[in-house]
Amino acid sequence: MWYQRRNKFNASSIFYDGNKYDSKAEAAYAKDLDLLIKAKEVKKWERQIKISIDINGYHICNYFVDFRVWKSDGQIELVEVKGMETEVWRLKRKLLEAVYLPDHPEEKYVVVKV
Repeated sequence: MWYQRRNKFNASSIFYDGNKYDSKAEAAYAKDLDLLIKAKEVKKWERQIKISIDINGYHICNYFVDFRVWKSDGQIELVEVKGMETEVWRLKRKLLEAVYLPDHPEEKYVVVKV
């Protein structure tokens, strides 16, 4: 069942499979991931992954990545579905790439632009 509500960026909130997504693009990506599980290309996935960005013992911010995907080949991807880039997102992306990803080389960061 699909239900729509506008957010501050004029995107529609969507419900898919009992979960609320911030945009139609995120819901469509979740649906695609479910199909990839059936095709055995993806083992599992999670949504809205909270990543704490801490520098020198100080908490700077939390970054919520849209999806964490475990692929069948063993690769792990952090996937961000973006329709519009904001200054805050660009800053948090740089922090994620500078602080979190070097400590987690097994995870690859992917941005899906719609």
